[in-house]
Amino acid sequence: MASIFTAYPTPEMVQSSSGDGDEEWLEHDWERHYSYVGLSVGFGLIALIALVQLIRIQMRVPEYGWTTQKVFHLMNCVCATYRCIVFAFRKPNQDLSSSDVLTTLWLDLPGLLFFSTYTLLVLFWAEIYHQARSLPTNMLRPTFTLLNVLVYALQIATWIYMTVGTNSHDESDTLRTVTASFYAVVYFAAGCGFTIYGGRLFVMLRRFPVQSPGRRKKLKEVGSVTSVCTTCFLARAIVVAYAAYKKTADLDNNEASDAVPMLNFFYYVFVEIIPSALVLWILRKLPPRRTNNGYHQIS
Repeated sequence: MASIFTAYPTPEMVQSSSGDGDEEWLEHDWERHYSYVGLSVGFGLIALIALVQLIRIQMRVPEYGWTTQKVFHLMNCVCATYRCIVFAFRKPNQDLSSSDVLTTLWLDLPGLLFFSTYTLLVLFWAEIYHQARSLPTNMLRPTFTLLNVLVYALQIATWIYMTVGTNSHDESDTLRTVTASFYAVVYFAAGCGFTIYGGRLFVMLRRFPVQSPGRRKKLKEVGSVTSVCTTCFLARAIVVAYAAYKKTADLDNNEASDAVPMLNFFYYVFVEIIPSALVLWILRKLPPRRTNNGYHQIS
């Protein structure tokens, strides 16, 4: 696989190009090149921030093992690192409309990891809310696991079909539409999950006595993360649903996006990079240290 610094047209090639069509193609190629570099750098920074935060938490409370908070930051780091590598080694003139299953897997897997990472946060909030209200929690983790298994199973089935199917033009279009529609529903459900449990947790915290330690900070934290993640997943659902029925807006397809060569750049910046950066910033506070008498210091 080629590096981001190879296989690109030079400015001299653009100047010597004969024909307006060639010049336009090369111009779009350069736009994609710089957008991929920018996305690679952006996701690299997110991965670095998540890794630093994970290390800080581990050094602060090493005795707690793999808590939900640590797993969340680890998955954030893995997902962002994967995206960074994908865009770093992605060629701007790569045609994905007829790509093999390995290329499709290479591009689709980070989106699944991103979904699992943030639905883990929904699970964490749901467990807090149910425990605080003395509600049963035994079905929360199985539901989370089942939802993720279904999403991954559908994607694996799609990859298998791409391997053994006839891959005719009509079949490919139908498969693309059905798969994108399913993911639009999944992202919409994730957004609703943040709205429901983030909203419930926010209302529950508001009912705490005003003098409760940390009440205001937790209200701000839950409200901010709920707003960011709900907006992120609902926007993602809308874009994916639109792209499912509008081929010229198809993501990760250079042929489809000739009219909008920066489509991928703005899409990933606004639905992954910015939301991830905001959530990592909002959740930057370290857990309290464990004291000798077993109690936590309130800070």
